Amino acid sequence: MGLKHPRISTSGNQLLSQAKTAKQDEFYTQLNDISNELRHYREQLRGKTILCNCDDPYESNFFKYFALNFNTLGLQKLIATSYAKSPIAGGYLPLLDIEGLKPEGREPYAIEINEVPDHNGDGATDLTDVEYLLRHDANTAKPLRGDSEYGAGDFRSYECVEYLRQADVVATNPPFSLFREYVAQLVKHDKKFIIIGNKNALTYKDTFKFVKENKIWTGVRSFSGGMWFVADYMGKYEKVVDGVKLINVPAIWLTNMDNPKRHEKIPLYKRYLPDEYPTYDNYDAIEVGKTAEIPVDYDGAMGVPITFLDKYNPEQFEILGITDRDNNSGVKTKEYTEADAQNPGDLNRRGVILVNGEYKSTYARLIIRRKV
Repeated sequence: MGLKHPRISTSGNQLLSQAKTAKQDEFYTQLNDISNELRHYREQLRGKTILCNCDDPYESNFFKYFALNFNTLGLQKLIATSYAKSPIAGGYLPLLDIEGLKPEGREPYAIEINEVPDHNGDGATDLTDVEYLLRHDANTAKPLRGDSEYGAGDFRSYECVEYLRQADVVATNPPFSLFREYVAQLVKHDKKFIIIGNKNALTYKDTFKFVKENKIWTGVRSFSGGMWFVADYMGKYEKVVDGVKLINVPAIWLTNMDNPKRHEKIPLYKRYLPDEYPTYDNYDAIEVGKTAEIPVDYDGAMGVPITFLDKYNPEQFEILGITDRDNNSGVKTKEYTEADAQNPGDLNRRGVILVNGEYKSTYARLIIRRKV
């Protein structure tokens, strides 16, 4: 794709923060990112009912991916629901601009796909067939009404929960501002899922407990570099590719579906030397600044960066907790007072090590232990 001159603006991280405050979460996932990740789960998707419950069926690349691969994956059913009118629908993502099919005003709709015939007889499923399937008797489309508590198309509404009950696998890019509730609902209903979330979501109290319990982990795509989303928030974006405005967001794939990366062991080569691995003052663990520097011969607890989860193999390590202010993991050994430091609140927030005779707080750390 040809890259045009980018318009320099607020970073993706700042845009994401602004969007969260404004409850504006229209960050559309690119089709190539979806395809590159979901290819690792093809056998687990085969024959299943798929739900994309944060997706305008007429705009979403999640819907497009599963519609185009409906027969290849032998899907039983594809369901897509949307929450509200998209502010960029039809402008940057004219996925299915089909005369007479797209609802007026693009109000919240649900589409159920039960069959994708090879209408043009070319032996493959393409957008011509997708157009036909929306007219086919075996498939249905209907508006969503919502309920007294949640609006039409909200994943928490009665209608959408009923669709969730039908699904085997949920795949979507949920609103980051409601990520805690979204993941909690998936776990409550014991659903398989492959979704996108902010990297920082892994440290949320309500989400981290699922990480610690091995109920959620990262996908195959690397932590590094973030992801480019189709978005135009208040006229701000970072680059334009083929006329499409994009921003980079520190986002990752999160799932409870097995993938090959999860079984790769981290190669360890460094030896433990006390002078190179300081012990925390407030946790019974040593500080390891980089995942690659985890000592091969240390069996005690270690504090490692959050990016460790990108390479985490539960057969090689166990997660004991996380450094946090409220000690939700129960692994902190000390709380600081004003007598200990001028600003004890900052020290209590994370792990603390002694640097040149002064207590210093580290970045967020996972507390892990190597399985012997």
